[in-house]
Amino acid sequence: MILSQVVAAADNNAIGKNNQLLWTLPNDMKFFKNTTWGMPVIMGRKTYESLGKPLTGRTNIIVTRQQDWKPDGVIVVNDIKAAMAAAAETDAKEAFIIGGGEIYRQTLPITQRVYLTRVHTSLDADTYFPELNEADWELLSQLDFSADEKHAYAYSFQVWQRKAAQ
Repeated sequence: MILSQVVAAADNNAIGKNNQLLWTLPNDMKFFKNTTWGMPVIMGRKTYESLGKPLTGRTNIIVTRQQDWKPDGVIVVNDIKAAMAAAAETDAKEAFIIGGGEIYRQTLPITQRVYLTRVHTSLDADTYFPELNEADWELLSQLDFSADEKHAYAYSFQVWQRKAAQ
């Protein structure tokens, strides 16, 4: 199974503040839904709480250290290894890390692909996406979009693939 991350991050890697996204980008939401549909999504408890309910059409796996936290309709695990095992049980070809910042940081070393919506602005945040070292990652594709009446910022859909070990 491929482990991928899906994230929208500003040019300064800002992704959130006060457990909320920093922008509303309808095309990014469609991209996220289409990319993750039918696949397991792995997230931290705070990310799940910001969503308020399980994402439909996907197996929701929540990583938390809180032993007694058990919302309906999701799989709750206590670490990344258990999350990966739960995702593998779905027989999906790809599992997606969808946040937050700490989960992204913990799983980046074992991630093979990153679907990055690069939002072309720099914003103040309390949560950031880890820097992708271009020595380790190859940009496979990029689609650029201008700001418009529904999108306050220009943005690019990027797909990064981990380079093979030399």
